[in-house]
Amino acid sequence: MTRAGGDGGPADVEIGAAASARRIRFRRKPRTRVEFGGRPEIESDSRTERENLPEEVEPGEVYRDVRVSWAAGARIDDAEIRKLEEDIAARDRSKGAERSKES
Repeated sequence: MTRAGGDGGPADVEIGAAASARRIRFRRKPRTRVEFGGRPEIESDSRTERENLPEEVEPGEVYRDVRVSWAAGARIDDAEIRKLEEDIAARDRSKGAERSKES
């Protein structure tokens, strides 16, 4: 995905956040993770940009003039979309045929 940092096309869904602080101290190392799931299958990516903050912070150390931005994006696989659309159309045709029999 181009906006979330990947190399494919644009994301179908993207979310992001940004924060800044004059000074910050962590009591312990943060545990973070990003998960994407569900159906249909998706291609996903996330990225973090940091200013004056290392990738792994040290507990008790004071960091100054910190800026962090984060973005995550996901794109649904086109083949999966077509399959879902075909399934919906088939179900709609089936319901239409049932209504015709009832009339």
